[in-house]
Amino acid sequence: MIYTDLMNDVEKVKSPCVRQCCLDEQDICLGCSRSLQEILDWTVITEEERRAVLVQAKIRKKQRNQMFRP
Repeated sequence: MIYTDLMNDVEKVKSPCVRQCCLDEQDICLGCSRSLQEILDWTVITEEERRAVLVQAKIRKKQRNQMFRP
């Protein structure tokens, strides 16, 4: 039972929140790159869904950074 509890702690995906919450025109957070809906849903989605959200957030952040490069 202790092993199972440890595995559950290891598998948990932490929130990417960096406490710089500010939404752009598309309701995407400039701090973590999650959509407003993804932020609101974070506590009720599965670990697999959280991983998918993180992938999408990473893609959004990369796209935003490319848009603003000189």
